[in-house]
Amino acid sequence: MMDDWRFVKKRTADPAGGAVYVTEDGTRYRRTGGQALAAEAAYQQQLAELGYPVPRVLADGVNDDGHLFVVEESLGERSLHDMALESLDGTRTLSNTVVDLAAEVGGRLLRAQAAHAVTSDPQALRAWVREAGWTDNVLGENPDLDTPRVRAALERAVAQLAGVPMVRGHLDYGLPNVLPVGVIDWQHHGLVPLGYDTALALEIIPFKGGTKGYLASPEQRRRYLEALNQAARATTGQPLSQHLGPYLLVKGLFFLALMKPTDPARTDKHLKWQYRRHLFMEGLEQYERTGAIDPARFPTLDDFAARHSAPGHP
Repeated sequence: MMDDWRFVKKRTADPAGGAVYVTEDGTRYRRTGGQALAAEAAYQQQLAELGYPVPRVLADGVNDDGHLFVVEESLGERSLHDMALESLDGTRTLSNTVVDLAAEVGGRLLRAQAAHAVTSDPQALRAWVREAGWTDNVLGENPDLDTPRVRAALERAVAQLAGVPMVRGHLDYGLPNVLPVGVIDWQHHGLVPLGYDTALALEIIPFKGGTKGYLASPEQRRRYLEALNQAARATTGQPLSQHLGPYLLVKGLFFLALMKPTDPARTDKHLKWQYRRHLFMEGLEQYERTGAIDPARFPTLDDFAARHSAPGHP
């Protein structure tokens, strides 16, 4: 019976389909789907047992229609992304309250990850590059990027991260998946080098091209990273900020994944694909020169579009 559940949305990322429902009092969510949902729920149960700030899985089973279902506790209805949009006061600067909450939850997640780290090795790091960056998809859709130059940069990233502990990670961590009490949506999970999830929460905002509605100021980025650095030093003895370059190089691939449009008439999608290609190449050039990437130097989507359509632009 679904009488006491209110429909929220369809689950489009699950190959088996499915949907999300919530109780009228908002205390529990019910998700339906296929084997991907079952794998996510099993992973989430494991994380909860390890002390990760994640929703507890309360029940699971099979619906009459054959879909699997999972019931989990609600961590709330407003993500930090929602709170960020609600708190804008005529500027595009993030609320300091949101930044501090992001640092608090990120620190909790990082400490739980570090407490259950596994030994790193080059093969594990290369597997992370392939999985976290959706590298096979990106290079398949953009064969002109499958070059010795790009491969060398990715190998440099692997070498730079030698010795960084591997931990159970989210792979799609950001303000939309963070609530004041924990982290949701663990569908794209896997092993990641410590800090890959948490350290980038504010750094990746510019990859959205200025369409998020908000930006983090340089001071907010510094404060957030220092809070995460302190958590990392307390658990591993090493800060995270020294690894931002290789982490952002892989994120540049991630944001280019599944972007190549198939419909020639969708000029908006073609523009966004070209924009993400530009961001990856700009990040690559920064990384090659300095070993670091500063997303604050990226153009917005509007700026890129204006230059792209200018007379004489190649």
